[in-house]
Amino acid sequence: MSLRSKGNYSGVLGTGILLAAIFLGLTCHAGAAEFYGKPPDRAAVRDCLSRAMETAPSGTTVDELRAQCQADEMPDADIEEDPLLGEYYTDYQDESIVLPFFKSLDDEEDKDLLAGRIYTDDQNVLRPFTLMAHRPNYFLFACYNNSPNEEGVYDQYGGDEVNVDKTESQFQVSIKVPLAIDLFDGKMDIYSGYTVRSYWQVYNSDLSAFFRETNYSPEAWVKVHSGWSLWGVKNVANRFGFVHQSNGRDEPISRSWNRIFAKFQFEKGNLVFWIKPWIRVPEEDSKDNNKDITDYYGHGEIQAIYKWHRNVFSVMSRNNLESGFKKGAVEATWSFPLWHYKYLKGYVQGFTGYSHSLIDYDSNETTIGIGVAVTDYL
Repeated sequence: MSLRSKGNYSGVLGTGILLAAIFLGLTCHAGAAEFYGKPPDRAAVRDCLSRAMETAPSGTTVDELRAQCQADEMPDADIEEDPLLGEYYTDYQDESIVLPFFKSLDDEEDKDLLAGRIYTDDQNVLRPFTLMAHRPNYFLFACYNNSPNEEGVYDQYGGDEVNVDKTESQFQVSIKVPLAIDLFDGKMDIYSGYTVRSYWQVYNSDLSAFFRETNYSPEAWVKVHSGWSLWGVKNVANRFGFVHQSNGRDEPISRSWNRIFAKFQFEKGNLVFWIKPWIRVPEEDSKDNNKDITDYYGHGEIQAIYKWHRNVFSVMSRNNLESGFKKGAVEATWSFPLWHYKYLKGYVQGFTGYSHSLIDYDSNETTIGIGVAVTDYL
């Protein structure tokens, strides 16, 4: 096997996993939609929800609206109960019924943020041919790097002298599809996801605006619904899965590793946070092109997300305590509304530390970028 075919193997593998996940996910969609069926009286459901949300006094909870509709309009309706949120929903195929639920959750800005995001996913999970957002999807028009790692670029161009611009573009595309849902009486779901994050020297005319680095991350996980709370902090869901990450390059700039991870998600009011530990899957020394990667990525990360009106702030910390603040990283983001435009949000991202990308895993960098986001964490 040539170096080129070996280096591109991980990218082909990731694409294969994504296509298989889409096929399986769409197959599950069709069966699940049939399983849930249709409510006996759609007009009553739609009219009740619309009327309740328009006339409900300030402070009315979703539970109260649900109880009102159940008592006044739907005493005999065949409605399924969401095992995670305790909410009631009807036909996933009917947008006239689904959309009011979206509106009610958007309006309740300070309540059940992560649960609301999961609820939105649950509303879409049975829609055929649907790809859902996984991690944030964004495009940074300009991202300034105070000390870009040029070593990988030198190797890419055969050791020739090159100039790497400190300002580049960066974007991330991240999707997920369900493989199986509502297992064990609605307590467990299985998902697959795929994330691509690219660093684009779009302003570098000397080098034809090349892609300096692209990282590919196919993954699969089991999501276990939870709901216990302690001192007002609610454990909403937990994930357990496997992720592969690589840059699809040839040696000597090939980078890849595999991890088994867990993710424990919590919320309190308009604050969401999670703890995500992982264990690296060992590789043979002869095939390991980044043996010391855990010295920089560490063995886990924590992230906190705060929503204020339509603004979302997040802070991620990785490997700081473990490395004694010598080889860690911190990333902060802010997404904000663009007037009344609902399809995009402004997006600012700052990063400092190690492992901004796989090619830079052992390089200390500080970046700041601005652009737009299609989806955020919440």
